[in-house]
Amino acid sequence: MNQSIITRAAEIVAANTVKNGTFNGEICNLSLIDEAGYPTTSVLAPAASNGITWIALCTMLESNAPRRIAACNHAGISFTSTEYCVNLVGVIEVITAADVKREMWYDGLSYHFPEGADDPNYCVLKFTTKRYKLFVDGEETEGTI
Repeated sequence: MNQSIITRAAEIVAANTVKNGTFNGEICNLSLIDEAGYPTTSVLAPAASNGITWIALCTMLESNAPRRIAACNHAGISFTSTEYCVNLVGVIEVITAADVKREMWYDGLSYHFPEGADDPNYCVLKFTTKRYKLFVDGEETEGTI
């Protein structure tokens, strides 16, 4: 384990997270397993994070992601650029608790959820990292959490 690479990866995730960083419209790739057993990838703006340990994303309860997560909670998230690649593998859950929805709410969501944080079609996806593979600043490391 190379703690400096992990620390730098956590900074990258935070900088690309709406509530934590200097979010400039960056997105991450969320990969789930579909109903036929194939991987699918969506792009989402992360709402919040805690290092590389967990990442919260917001989506529609009636979208594909919550249904796929109910069938298989294994997931992958990646943040990539020409300068880094932060690949995380873990588990994901759908959260509909009102307090969590309010905590993760940010202004950009109002376009999709006109009723705000209490919109019944709004939910939070919480991804928890189990293992990682990181390429940052020309160095690479992988491991488990």
